[in-house]
Amino acid sequence: MMDYNQLIPERVRTLKPSGIRKFFDIASTMDNVLSLSIGEPDFVTPWVVRDAGIDSLVRGRTFYTGNAGLIELRKAICEYNARMFELEYTPDQTLVTVGGSEAIDLCFRTLIGPGDEVIIPEPSFVCYEPITQLCGGRPVSIRTKAENEFRLTAEELRAAITPRTKILVLPYPNNPTGAVMERADLEAIAAVLRGTNILVLSDELYAMLTYTGKRHVSIANIAGMQERTIIVGGFSKAYAMTGWRLGYALGPKDIIKTMTKIHQFAIMSAPTMAQDAAIVALQPETDCAVQEMVEEYNMRRRLLLSRFREMKIDCFEPLGAFYVFPSIAKYGLPSEEFCERFLYDEHVAIVPGSAFGESGEGFVRISYAKSLRDIETAMDRMERFVSRL
Repeated sequence: MMDYNQLIPERVRTLKPSGIRKFFDIASTMDNVLSLSIGEPDFVTPWVVRDAGIDSLVRGRTFYTGNAGLIELRKAICEYNARMFELEYTPDQTLVTVGGSEAIDLCFRTLIGPGDEVIIPEPSFVCYEPITQLCGGRPVSIRTKAENEFRLTAEELRAAITPRTKILVLPYPNNPTGAVMERADLEAIAAVLRGTNILVLSDELYAMLTYTGKRHVSIANIAGMQERTIIVGGFSKAYAMTGWRLGYALGPKDIIKTMTKIHQFAIMSAPTMAQDAAIVALQPETDCAVQEMVEEYNMRRRLLLSRFREMKIDCFEPLGAFYVFPSIAKYGLPSEEFCERFLYDEHVAIVPGSAFGESGEGFVRISYAKSLRDIETAMDRMERFVSRL
């Protein structure tokens, strides 16, 4: 009988499964569960974008595109980033990918060799550490703190750098905390990196989802940083296009060229229908649809913060993305146990902070990509649940 464990490399066999999916999978086996666990917009893709996708199919555009993506889409991505974030890129500095996750994977596979170190501020999205490990690299975590608004500080970064450091991941606006980095924060980070050979992977998937006038600033906006930054962007969050599986990378030509070579062998090209739809999504005429979603998210954000204040639960105020990250430390339960008991007792699925790194212990992530009514109901159940602890 085959022993498949002997065939699977140890670094693959020992990968931890996603802590996010665990609770989603448990909830899927139960009846009447309110899930605030998955970071997926509850809106549908704006009609004008869906219509462009339908039109693409009607016109029979079912062929491969060039590996880097449609030139029209790459031009639109460059124009969009110039218009929204004052970033200047050209189509040959642009790669269209199958979701932002593929762009992250390609960046790591392009740059990380055995023993190379990747600095990852935590809590953060679950993919950075395992992809680093799959590439033979070493993840180096920095525990960001609620008292610093979960921002990476220059002092923390400086202390983590070694001669093996290859990449700094800058995941802002942040999943799971909702933290943002302001220009002054980025200036301080840039001052540490100048004069090194360290590159920045700036994961900016939530760039359009910011609140209270805190407009997103990319580290590529900071003097001298564009040449050492790879930006990952996409359509899933701002345009409610999760199922279309489309993202992109922007960066130095030589790096984008090498990422495209790997993409060429692994994927070929992103779906043509999705690319056609994305061209329409990036037009100024679609901005209003995104703004409507942002305003709705902001109402939900304010509601959650208000309910936590009423329950006397400490919660950092998120200024980006669509998550809150309240502290449940005072209840004396590990975050995973808290979430399991909440799920089984009250049929509400949320995610333990420990799923996003050790520094997430004592917190939980709650997505507000749900209706106000569902959020109210979930908070009523949480209030009842914590009153018994």
